[in-house]
Amino acid sequence: MSNAFQTAVKPAVHHTERHDAIDRLIDENERTNLSIIVQMGGLRASFRRQALEGLADCNATDELEELAEETAIEPSLRRRAAALR
Repeated sequence: MSNAFQTAVKPAVHHTERHDAIDRLIDENERTNLSIIVQMGGLRASFRRQALEGLADCNATDELEELAEETAIEPSLRRRAAALR
């Protein structure tokens, strides 16, 4: 588990630190961790969308395909994942 991922999911992290941590995950092509963030119910939707868009930036078509079919996440995230794949 990377430091960036830990920062992104820690409960008491300032929103700018969380945003920067997700950007680092995108830069480091951490597809699995980005996918986990998209599925996390305890994070603000803006961070989950950032991770989802990051998956597209990483050309993570397999992860986007899985998220598009994942019924446990919000329909808007599923639709966006489908559009990005």
